[in-house]
Amino acid sequence: MNRENIDQKLDYIELPAADFDAIERFYRKAFDWHFTDYGPEYRAFHDHKLDGGFYQSALISSTENGAALVIIYALDLTSTYQRVVAAGGTISREIFSFPGGRRFQFRDPHGNELGVWSDQIDGVAPQ
Repeated sequence: MNRENIDQKLDYIELPAADFDAIERFYRKAFDWHFTDYGPEYRAFHDHKLDGGFYQSALISSTENGAALVIIYALDLTSTYQRVVAAGGTISREIFSFPGGRRFQFRDPHGNELGVWSDQIDGVAPQ
């Protein structure tokens, strides 16, 4: 591994969760994340790009309480929106445009708020 490519780059994120099984079901179904159970206090995930984990807590990560917003990239925003809802996520901010793309925000089963963005229009790059 070339350490220069990873030096001072985001490497790991952690979010709170009370019910690890519910969180794992949601993220597996919505985003195909993979999980490793480290006991009753921690469950790690890998999303094929970034690693992270969920720690046992009743706290909620939300922009309303000043938390950073974790944003996931999607080639097809509309399809990903539908997957999030089908997996049990709650939309906290509907799809909106911004310079460079579109995004929406959602809450997972624990209540953590994350976003999904795309620079594509339903899977097709703008011309």
